[in-house]
Amino acid sequence: QVQLVESGGGLVQAGGSLRLSCAASGASGSIFSISIMGWYRQAPGNERELVATITGGGSTNYADSVKGRFTISRDNTKKLVHLQMNSLKPEDTAVYYCKMTGVFRREYWGQGTQVTVSS
Repeated sequence: QVQLVESGGGLVQAGGSLRLSCAASGASGSIFSISIMGWYRQAPGNERELVATITGGGSTNYADSVKGRFTISRDNTKKLVHLQMNSLKPEDTAVYYCKMTGVFRREYWGQGTQVTVSS
């Protein structure tokens, strides 16, 4: 069974940076390397929204609200996905989730990590 574990969340002042990581286990390296990995977030009272995705080949996609500030990357050898978040704003406050879309478009989610940006 695939498991995703996020880490790196915390409290930061506006303008600061955080780096989130997502470690995948239970999937072979070959399966991980062809999976689409993504970061999503959910603020209180809001629906979960896409932040960024990255394909196995390294193509990326970002929400307009984070373009130029966030960078998604992956290490297929270590089965890791990172989200570098710079110039953080209070509106970035949310629980951030890692998602893996694998073979036959099966989806797996992590448990989430809290990011709080103070003004």
